Amino acid sequence: MKAVKITKHGQPVAVQEVKKPEPGPNDALIKVEACGICRSDWHAWQGDFTWIGISPELPITPGHEFGGVIEQLGANVQSFEVGDRVTAPFHWACGHCEYCKKGETNLCLNIQVYGMAEGLEGAYAEYILVPNAEVNLIKLPENVDSVTAAAAGCRYMTGYHGVLRGKVQPGEWVAVHGAGGVGLSAIQVANAIGAQVIAVDIDDEKLEIARREGAVATVNAKTEDVPAVIHEITKGGAHVSLDALGIKATVQNSVLSLRKGGRHVQIGLTTSEEQGMVDIPVDLITMYEIEFVGSLGNPHPDYKGLLDLIASGRLNPSRLVEREVSLSDVSEVFENMNQYKTKGFNVITKFE
Repeated sequence: MKAVKITKHGQPVAVQEVKKPEPGPNDALIKVEACGICRSDWHAWQGDFTWIGISPELPITPGHEFGGVIEQLGANVQSFEVGDRVTAPFHWACGHCEYCKKGETNLCLNIQVYGMAEGLEGAYAEYILVPNAEVNLIKLPENVDSVTAAAAGCRYMTGYHGVLRGKVQPGEWVAVHGAGGVGLSAIQVANAIGAQVIAVDIDDEKLEIARREGAVATVNAKTEDVPAVIHEITKGGAHVSLDALGIKATVQNSVLSLRKGGRHVQIGLTTSEEQGMVDIPVDLITMYEIEFVGSLGNPHPDYKGLLDLIASGRLNPSRLVEREVSLSDVSEVFENMNQYKTKGFNVITKFE
């Protein structure tokens, strides 16, 4: 089968012919129909995330946002059938640790990410192996196709969970910092809930897309004082502010944009510049009783609610798909991400 391989950090990827995986008794082999090219994959390609323990040996196949069809099943997998259309959360879970038993699979003690862990190859390929399939596979509703599943597979479900972690209520002011894939997803979800969303970015074209997805106001962080403008628009500050990017400026702007009693949700992981360490205004957080909340992925049990909303048409992740590409286009997309030129999701649908 054909698969993309990261062979050296920051260098063009290679499309190679590799051996098709063989499922073990607890595994499923999925024929990939669509796989999103996520900024997290870009980070892995750059060699980032070593400070959080992600440093897989190269070469490796990236890709953790996918939809496809079950081609083979291990003998112990009873809840699925060959031919089922499926997806999987990007965070693989063991199913037996204390967090998995509570349904908090995104906090699994043995968590791994497809394409970022030894022995867990990703979905920039014709096929992907999903170990421990009973825990990790999610069956798709009939009217949710594989492109939509790929679009929902990391950035969208992460934005969805972030909005839930922020306890967003109808009518509240919600600021979203970064109008890329995660940010646009959060904007769409918060708008569906009935919140008043303010989108923040440095790219006017992305801000225009944010308006299309439900933002009632936009702020260009390159030319405007973000906290001051948000306090003016909201007459006191946002109730909830989400950082979807993970750089020092967006973390700080997000916290400073809040009103008293506000809730900051940190979704974006930091870059090699911050390496997880960002100065925040602790005295302000204390005196304003601001909540600082982390948010990772979306627990497996919560996928049903997300997919039901997509199936009913209330949420539409596929509208964020910028273009469909082939395996041979991955290097170009990564280079576009270097320049922050991508506008939404790029999804692999051609495996050549």
